[in-house]
Amino acid sequence: MLLRSLGLLLLIGLLAGCGEPRLPSPFHASEVGAKYAQADLALTDHHGKPRTLADFRGKAVALFFGYTHCPDVCPTTLADMAQAMRLLGKDAQRVQVLFVTVDPERDKPEMLAQYVPAFDPSFLALYGDARATERAAKAFDIVYLKQPTSSGYNMDHSAGTFLIDTEGRTRLLAPYGQRAEWLADDIRLLLALDRSGR
Repeated sequence: MLLRSLGLLLLIGLLAGCGEPRLPSPFHASEVGAKYAQADLALTDHHGKPRTLADFRGKAVALFFGYTHCPDVCPTTLADMAQAMRLLGKDAQRVQVLFVTVDPERDKPEMLAQYVPAFDPSFLALYGDARATERAAKAFDIVYLKQPTSSGYNMDHSAGTFLIDTEGRTRLLAPYGQRAEWLADDIRLLLALDRSGR
Protein backbone atom coordinates (compact mmCIF):
# COMPACT_ATOMS: atom_id res chain seq x y z
CA MET A 1 0.00 0.00 0.00
CA LEU A 2 2.83 2.39 0.92
CA LEU A 3 4.64 1.60 -2.35
CA ARG A 4 1.46 2.21 -4.35
CA SER A 5 0.94 5.60 -2.64
CA LEU A 6 4.54 6.62 -3.29
CA GLY A 7 4.24 5.57 -6.94
CA LEU A 8 1.01 7.57 -7.33
CA LEU A 9 2.64 10.68 -5.79
CA LEU A 10 5.64 10.31 -8.09
CA LEU A 11 3.36 10.00 -11.15
CA ILE A 12 1.37 13.10 -10.14
CA GLY A 13 4.64 15.03 -9.67
CA LEU A 14 5.89 14.00 -13.11
CA LEU A 15 2.63 14.95 -14.80
CA ALA A 16 2.52 18.32 -13.05
CA GLY A 17 6.06 19.07 -14.24
CA CYS A 18 5.26 18.34 -17.86
CA GLY A 19 3.15 21.43 -18.53
CA GLU A 20 2.07 22.16 -22.07
CA PRO A 21 4.25 20.60 -24.74
CA ARG A 22 6.23 23.14 -26.79
CA LEU A 23 5.58 23.04 -30.49
CA PRO A 24 8.63 22.87 -32.75
CA SER A 25 9.65 26.23 -34.19
CA PRO A 26 8.52 26.85 -37.77
CA PHE A 27 11.87 28.60 -38.39
CA HIS A 28 15.19 27.09 -39.44
CA ALA A 29 17.19 29.81 -37.63
CA SER A 30 17.33 30.19 -33.84
CA GLU A 31 14.68 32.38 -32.25
CA VAL A 32 16.42 35.20 -30.35
CA GLY A 33 13.63 37.76 -30.04
CA ALA A 34 13.68 37.93 -26.24
CA LYS A 35 17.42 38.61 -26.09
CA TYR A 36 17.60 41.28 -28.80
CA ALA A 37 14.21 42.98 -28.40
CA GLN A 38 15.81 46.41 -27.90
CA ALA A 39 18.80 45.96 -30.24
CA ASP A 40 19.35 48.83 -32.68
CA LEU A 41 22.14 50.69 -34.42
CA ALA A 42 22.94 54.22 -35.57
CA LEU A 43 25.29 54.14 -38.55
CA THR A 44 25.67 55.62 -42.04
CA ASP A 45 24.95 53.79 -45.29
CA HIS A 46 27.35 53.78 -48.24
CA HIS A 47 25.35 56.63 -49.84
CA GLY A 48 26.11 58.84 -46.82
CA LYS A 49 22.61 58.61 -45.27
CA PRO A 50 22.30 58.14 -41.47
CA ARG A 51 20.42 54.91 -40.66
CA THR A 52 18.71 53.10 -37.80
CA LEU A 53 16.56 49.96 -38.01
CA ALA A 54 13.45 52.17 -37.93
CA ASP A 55 14.30 53.30 -41.47
CA PHE A 56 13.47 49.83 -42.75
CA ARG A 57 10.07 49.34 -41.10
CA GLY A 58 7.73 47.55 -43.49
CA LYS A 59 10.58 45.37 -44.76
CA ALA A 60 12.19 42.25 -43.35
CA VAL A 61 15.87 42.90 -42.69
CA ALA A 62 18.85 40.54 -42.90
CA LEU A 63 21.69 42.06 -40.88
CA PHE A 64 25.24 40.83 -40.48
CA PHE A 65 28.64 42.16 -39.50
CA GLY A 66 31.85 41.71 -41.47
CA TYR A 67 34.51 43.53 -43.52
CA THR A 68 35.48 43.82 -47.16
CA HIS A 69 38.93 42.21 -46.80
CA CYS A 70 37.38 39.09 -45.28
CA PRO A 71 38.72 36.03 -47.14
CA ASP A 72 35.79 33.65 -46.70
CA VAL A 73 32.92 34.19 -44.24
CA CYS A 74 31.75 37.59 -45.51
CA PRO A 75 31.74 36.94 -49.28
CA THR A 76 30.10 33.57 -48.65
CA THR A 77 27.37 35.17 -46.54
CA LEU A 78 26.78 37.90 -49.12
CA ALA A 79 26.57 35.30 -51.89
CA ASP A 80 24.14 33.18 -49.84
CA MET A 81 21.97 36.24 -49.21
CA ALA A 82 22.00 37.12 -52.92
CA GLN A 83 20.84 33.57 -53.67
CA ALA A 84 18.10 33.85 -51.03
CA MET A 85 16.91 37.09 -52.65
CA ARG A 86 16.63 35.34 -56.02
CA LEU A 87 14.64 32.53 -54.40
CA LEU A 88 12.26 35.06 -52.84
CA GLY A 89 11.19 36.35 -56.26
CA LYS A 90 8.82 39.33 -55.92
CA ASP A 91 9.02 39.13 -52.12
CA ALA A 92 12.65 40.27 -52.34
CA GLN A 93 11.30 43.81 -52.82
CA ARG A 94 10.14 43.64 -49.19
CA VAL A 95 13.59 42.68 -47.86
CA GLN A 96 16.65 44.78 -47.03
CA VAL A 97 20.07 43.21 -46.58
CA LEU A 98 22.44 45.24 -44.37
CA PHE A 99 26.20 44.64 -44.12
CA VAL A 100 27.83 46.38 -41.12
CA THR A 101 31.59 46.77 -41.36
CA VAL A 102 33.69 46.01 -38.28
CA ASP A 103 36.72 47.51 -40.06
CA PRO A 104 35.93 51.21 -40.57
CA GLU A 105 39.66 51.94 -40.68
CA ARG A 106 39.91 50.35 -44.15
CA ASP A 107 36.28 50.08 -45.26
CA LYS A 108 35.71 53.60 -46.53
CA PRO A 109 32.33 54.50 -48.11
CA GLU A 110 33.69 54.32 -51.67
CA MET A 111 34.98 50.79 -51.12
CA LEU A 112 31.76 49.67 -49.41
CA ALA A 113 29.72 51.17 -52.26
CA GLN A 114 31.61 49.02 -54.76
CA TYR A 115 31.92 45.81 -52.74
CA VAL A 116 28.52 45.17 -51.13
CA PRO A 117 26.13 46.02 -54.02
CA ALA A 118 28.26 43.86 -56.33
CA PHE A 119 26.47 40.87 -54.78
CA ASP A 120 23.03 42.46 -55.22
CA PRO A 121 22.29 46.10 -56.12
CA SER A 122 19.74 46.41 -53.31
CA PHE A 123 22.23 45.52 -50.54
CA LEU A 124 23.35 48.35 -48.26
CA ALA A 125 26.63 48.68 -46.38
CA LEU A 126 26.66 50.50 -43.05
CA TYR A 127 29.65 52.08 -41.33
CA GLY A 128 30.52 54.35 -38.45
CA ASP A 129 33.54 55.57 -36.54
CA ALA A 130 35.20 53.24 -34.03
CA ARG A 131 32.79 54.19 -31.23
CA ALA A 132 29.61 53.85 -33.33
CA THR A 133 30.85 50.51 -34.66
CA GLU A 134 31.49 49.30 -31.11
CA ARG A 135 28.00 50.37 -29.97
CA ALA A 136 26.30 48.60 -32.89
CA ALA A 137 28.33 45.43 -32.36
CA LYS A 138 27.64 45.43 -28.62
CA ALA A 139 23.88 45.72 -29.21
CA PHE A 140 23.99 42.44 -31.14
CA ASP A 141 26.71 40.71 -29.06
CA ILE A 142 29.15 40.81 -31.97
CA VAL A 143 32.78 40.29 -31.03
CA TYR A 144 35.55 41.48 -33.36
CA LEU A 145 39.30 41.71 -32.98
CA LYS A 146 42.14 42.91 -35.19
CA GLN A 147 44.69 40.16 -35.84
CA PRO A 148 48.08 41.24 -37.32
CA THR A 149 49.34 39.32 -40.34
CA SER A 150 52.53 39.48 -42.40
CA SER A 151 50.75 41.68 -44.96
CA GLY A 152 48.65 43.83 -42.61
CA TYR A 153 45.78 42.51 -40.50
CA ASN A 154 42.58 40.50 -40.55
CA MET A 155 39.48 40.99 -38.41
CA ASP A 156 38.26 38.01 -36.43
CA HIS A 157 34.54 38.49 -35.88
CA SER A 158 31.33 36.74 -34.92
CA ALA A 159 29.46 35.21 -37.83
CA GLY A 160 25.71 34.80 -38.33
CA THR A 161 22.83 36.71 -39.87
CA PHE A 162 20.11 38.40 -37.82
CA LEU A 163 16.64 38.34 -39.35
CA ILE A 164 14.46 41.26 -38.32
CA ASP A 165 10.71 41.43 -38.89
CA THR A 166 8.80 44.21 -40.63
CA GLU A 167 8.18 45.97 -37.29
CA GLY A 168 11.91 46.27 -36.63
CA ARG A 169 12.05 43.45 -34.05
CA THR A 170 15.07 41.16 -34.17
CA ARG A 171 13.55 37.67 -34.31
CA LEU A 172 16.08 35.14 -35.60
CA LEU A 173 19.79 34.38 -35.82
CA ALA A 174 20.85 32.18 -38.74
CA PRO A 175 24.28 30.56 -38.31
CA TYR A 176 27.08 31.05 -40.80
CA GLY A 177 26.62 28.67 -43.70
CA GLN A 178 22.83 28.49 -43.42
CA ARG A 179 21.42 27.24 -46.72
CA ALA A 180 20.02 29.98 -48.95
CA GLU A 181 16.76 28.00 -49.24
CA TRP A 182 16.36 28.03 -45.46
CA LEU A 183 17.13 31.74 -45.27
CA ALA A 184 14.46 32.38 -47.89
CA ASP A 185 11.97 30.16 -46.02
CA ASP A 186 12.51 32.07 -42.76
CA ILE A 187 12.20 35.45 -44.47
CA ARG A 188 8.95 34.34 -46.14
CA LEU A 189 7.59 33.35 -42.73
CA LEU A 190 8.48 36.77 -41.29
CA LEU A 191 6.74 38.46 -44.23
CA ALA A 192 3.69 36.20 -43.78
CA LEU A 193 3.50 37.16 -40.09
CA ASP A 194 3.35 40.79 -41.22
CA ARG A 195 0.44 40.03 -43.57
CA SER A 196 -1.43 38.19 -40.82
CA GLY A 197 -0.96 41.10 -38.42
CA ARG A 198 0.95 39.05 -35.83
